[in-house]
Parts: sequence; C-alpha cells; structure tokens
Amino acid sequence: MILTTVLALALSYLLGSLPAAAWVARARGVDIRQVGSGNSGATNVLRALGAGPALFVALFDILKGALAVWLGGALGLGPFAATLCGVAAVLGHNFSPFLGWRGGKGVATSFGVITAAAPVLGLGILVIGLSSMFLTRFVSAGSVLGAVTAVLLAVVTGQPAWLTGVVTALTALLVWQHRENIRRLQAGNERRLGEPK
Repeated sequence: MILTTVLALALSYLLGSLPAAAWVARARGVDIRQVGSGNSGATNVLRALGAGPALFVALFDILKGALAVWLGGALGLGPFAATLCGVAAVLGHNFSPFLGWRGGKGVATSFGVITAAAPVLGLGILVIGLSSMFLTRFVSAGSVLGAVTAVLLAVVTGQPAWLTGVVTALTALLVWQHRENIRRLQAGNERRLGEPK
C-alpha cells in the first residue's frame, strides 16, 4: 500500500503539472509567461487570449484536481490519501517542471480537489467566489474569499478533522500565492477584470 500511495502521489503531481494555459497560449503563438501577470492560469489567459481559451483552461485545471482525487480512490486509497493526491496535483500545477518549476496559483485545481472531496464545500466556494468576482471584478479577492469560505464551511458542517486540515492547507497555499495581489488590493492598485492595463 505504501508503494501504491507513492505511485498515486507521483502520478497526481504529474497530472497537476500539465500546463494547459501555457500550451493553449503557445498554440496561438503566445508565451503566457511573458504577457500580463506572467501567471500560467485561466485569468491571465482570459486577459491575453479571451473567454474561450480561458474557459477551456479553467475546466482543464479543475478537472486535474478532481481526477487526482479520483485516481487515488481508484487505486484503493482511503479518502485521506486520495485527497492528498489532489494536494499533489495542486503542487504540480503551482510548481510545474514543464515551466521551470513555475505555474499558476492553484485556484481552479484546488477547487477541483475540494469539490471532489466534499461537494458541499465546492458549492460554497463557487457561490461566494463567483459572487465576489461579479460584484468587485477582483478575481484575486474572489479566489481568496472562496477558499476561506471552504475552511469555514468545513468547520460549520462538521467535516472530518483531516479534511478540514487539508482544506486549510490548500487555502494557506492559495493565500500565499496571492500575496502580491493582496498587497495591491490593500494599496488600491489591483487590476479589475476587464480593466485596461
């Protein structure tokens, strides 16, 4: 079982490291790391290439997280180890060997992991995150608020301690990845969605 767990974690990391944003942008003659924020994620693709490519990238990245959890379960791992496979996918997305150990900020992939592990938490992220983005047009604020919502919901709905811990860890990583965005929000110069650079 230890060997199976290690194999599942490695495969999940590789799955998560597949850089959909970079590949989609490259197919259109764009190096996503050299435009906009330089981030290999759906938001930067939206700003650089438009809604269609961004939607594809977002769905791909969500699916990576959910599939990693499913893979762990399919290999006979328990819920905790299977969810850790999802965490490995997020780490692969954020620190991809295909992009020189850089990547995205893990928002969509974390959403896929949390939703696969506990759909009620995923629903909370979706409602609060999208509502915040719609009202403020700050993607970063919606992402952070959605993740924090998942932690609060995990506590309120009495999720297992291990799941609350995993969700908290993913949220902490997401907040860390957004540290520059948070500084810009505090300074009042964060870009809104659809706002010219």
